[in-house]
Amino acid sequence: MTPITALLAEGFTLSVEMWPPRTVAAGERLAESLHRLQVLEPSFASITYGAAGSTRERTHELVVELHEEGAIVPMAHLVCAAHRRSELVEILSRYREAGIENILALRGDPPLEATAELPQGELHHAIELVDLAKEVGRFCVAVAAHPEGHPDATSLVEDRRHLATKLAHADFGVTQFFFRIEDYLRLVDDLDHLGNVRPIIPGIMPITNVRTVTRMAELSGTAIPTEIVDRVNEVADEPEAVRRVGVEIATELCARLLEEGVPGIHFYTMNQVSATLEICERLDLLPGGARRGG
Repeated sequence: MTPITALLAEGFTLSVEMWPPRTVAAGERLAESLHRLQVLEPSFASITYGAAGSTRERTHELVVELHEEGAIVPMAHLVCAAHRRSELVEILSRYREAGIENILALRGDPPLEATAELPQGELHHAIELVDLAKEVGRFCVAVAAHPEGHPDATSLVEDRRHLATKLAHADFGVTQFFFRIEDYLRLVDDLDHLGNVRPIIPGIMPITNVRTVTRMAELSGTAIPTEIVDRVNEVADEPEAVRRVGVEIATELCARLLEEGVPGIHFYTMNQVSATLEICERLDLLPGGARRGG
């Protein structure tokens, strides 16, 4: 097994986020996506965790399956919300015993109405989960970063201070998706001034579906710039054209990030990898390409 910090120490990383399947059909689509990703040879894949642990077992099964297959290094998402501390210890212990080393520690959204079966959660912040993971095992722990500030933060200054403290306990950060390179560069610069030395991997979500990306942006607090909305709206009635424009926008953003010497790029695929593969091909990021050191 390989801690992601070791991959980052070797150089630029390409990574993807995948979802555990909820149905047989979704499982087949995921298997096809993972097969197609082989050409990209991603450095690692993060596996999401449903609200209130709704995909707990599916997440665990997929993470362990990827680990045992050995083709992609998995990183398991884990949330504080709706979990007792003892449950989190049990989950982390199972990962440790399975040989899993990489965890993305998240706060998650607590249930609107707590019950005995679905509590608010005994840990209230991701930093507490980072510390718990380090206590349970020798995990490499990542945390989330919001280039535009966390939606619940009282101010951007307060958010940056909290993030810098969280990163000091963790090993690296992965950003929420964003559309303006200035937001990412400002995030990194602000954290540098606060003494951060951890790598911050930018997260990219190619626009392939107007409704989905708009909904995701609302949930994450990500602003979609007017110029991008205008470009997409010009072809909103043509699904293929929306996808083409979305790939162009993401390619332009990734090209600028590469020029800035980012430690890696993390793609939010939503289990659809065609756009990610096309962007990487355009940027010469496939194995053997100049940017991958070939």
